[in-house]
Amino acid sequence: MSAPLAAATSTSAAGPPTSTDSRAAWPGLVLATLGAIAFSGKAIIVKLAYRHGVDAVTLIMYRMLFALPLFVLLAWWAGRGKPALTRRDRLAVLGLGFAGYYLASFLDFAGLAYISASLERLILYLTPTLVLAMGAVLFGRRVTARQLIALGVSYGGVLLVFGHEVTLAGAHVALGAALVFASTISYATYLVYSGEEVRRLGALRLTGLATTVACVLCIGQFLVLRPLSALAVAPEVIWLSVLNATLCTFAPVLMVMMAIERIGAGLAAQTGMIGPLSTILMSVLILGEPFTLWIAAGTLLVLTGIWLLAKWR
Repeated sequence: MSAPLAAATSTSAAGPPTSTDSRAAWPGLVLATLGAIAFSGKAIIVKLAYRHGVDAVTLIMYRMLFALPLFVLLAWWAGRGKPALTRRDRLAVLGLGFAGYYLASFLDFAGLAYISASLERLILYLTPTLVLAMGAVLFGRRVTARQLIALGVSYGGVLLVFGHEVTLAGAHVALGAALVFASTISYATYLVYSGEEVRRLGALRLTGLATTVACVLCIGQFLVLRPLSALAVAPEVIWLSVLNATLCTFAPVLMVMMAIERIGAGLAAQTGMIGPLSTILMSVLILGEPFTLWIAAGTLLVLTGIWLLAKWR
């Protein structure tokens, strides 16, 4: 699930269009599909960039450097005519930007150095299950037996792919999977605590502000941890980072938000399930990663579990 879609589903009450306006739904469905595919391409671009000897700190800095002006513009545009941020809003934006976009992005980039793009996307797709678990632990929300079954199906699929990848790539897969799972926890934390700010500021404005914070943190992290000489990278890394910042980061935000306006968050979320499938297809065609029955079975289990969780909720 993409960042803007996940944030919006927690607050939007809009449902799917009725049969009388099904023709009007097609632009929204197309936008949701393209947004999911574009967002899922991030892992492919990161894996391609790693082939040129760049590390996670430098790679995510370049991605956020090129994305920064776009999200500053988004925050300004979405905030036109709106009240100024209060001190509480500023603190909330800082915290949500740190957890939801900076920490989650960095851990994800670091994990991709050790695992396949297919496994990374399946782990990230567990976000709704973690939101459900946090709701139960932090707020005492009831979890039904059906929801537990859905969780078991999803995690069974991830463990299936993880176990197969460990036998092929070795024990370092566990480190990569742990980093990406920590990224998923970080982003789920953002979703759990962002609901009130989404209602106060709006999803687009909050996304623009929080991502701007993350961009600044990623750039600052590079300046602290790396010498300026580390800016010298292969030209391919620069172009891949530009592509990542625009096509796979900023563009999906706009496409998914426009899709939600047209078809509602629920239908947009269901359409977003194409994300893991597109990641696996691109990883096979572009990266040359193997496609096996284990990956197919694991993907089917994860998508089935998330679908059941949405249906029974």
